[in-house]
Amino acid sequence: MADDGSAQSQTIWPLPKFHFQVKWDEAEVAFQEVAGLAMENETIEYQAGNSPTFSKVKMPGMQKYSNVTMKKGVFVKDNGFFDWYKDIKMNIIKRKAITISLLDEGHNPTMVWKLQNAFPVKIQGTDLKAEGNEVAVESIEIAHEGMSIENS
Repeated sequence: MADDGSAQSQTIWPLPKFHFQVKWDEAEVAFQEVAGLAMENETIEYQAGNSPTFSKVKMPGMQKYSNVTMKKGVFVKDNGFFDWYKDIKMNIIKRKAITISLLDEGHNPTMVWKLQNAFPVKIQGTDLKAEGNEVAVESIEIAHEGMSIENS
């Protein structure tokens, strides 16, 4: 009888990154790519005048979050990106909660990134090429005020 892999531990293999879902508020939007799920601490350097060593002490500073870029196909009468961006442009800032979930084979979230108070900072339409046969893809760059990561 062949080994179907069911006896193996589920933690032995890393998760594939191609099966994910993105939710804005409660609506689910299908994206081709999500990039920029990063955070870092700025470093504060300090040297006291009476320090016995000739080096600086490094301490963690403010947290900094990268902008998140998402790409999706262009569809007829789908102006959601532009409508949201237009609201920002008119100084009516509508911030949204965005949830990005990495899914397993059963479509259950295994890792979840939650962005707080997100708003668009850049929208890029598709490039046009008469000789091409690719799908039209648009992108949106999102700034946010915080990110939490949850493992299921």
